[in-house]
Amino acid sequence: MGIYFFNQTSEDTTRYQQVIEKVFETVSFEKEFSIIFVDDAQIRKINSTYRKIDRVTDVISFALCDDPDESFEEELGDIFIDIFQALRQAEEYGHSVEREIAFLAVHGYLHLCGYDHQTKPQEEEMFSLQEKILNDANLKR
Repeated sequence: MGIYFFNQTSEDTTRYQQVIEKVFETVSFEKEFSIIFVDDAQIRKINSTYRKIDRVTDVISFALCDDPDESFEEELGDIFIDIFQALRQAEEYGHSVEREIAFLAVHGYLHLCGYDHQTKPQEEEMFSLQEKILNDANLKR
């Protein structure tokens, strides 16, 4: 299947799209999903509207179906990535912007697939899988 990209910012996101496509070459996925690049104001509004948290965040995922194993669904959902927050975080964490954007895409994708990090065991499983996917794509910290 495929990844659909939408850029709702004034920034050129071509290199981010290429990095994400490269990362997902190492992942076996059967369902489509969308990645929408947004700015601080857009993600803050989304966060406030849907999560009742009035602040900027880095990534938000919306699954089209609560059960990602539903066979009639061809698309998993949407991942919104704030590229400006990603730029700040990359600098803060001391790694490339490409690595941060890839991390956020993988994190959002895993949420669409039903993974979560509400409990310590869930967090360990999800974060371990995130790191494996990024390492397989040669995007180490």
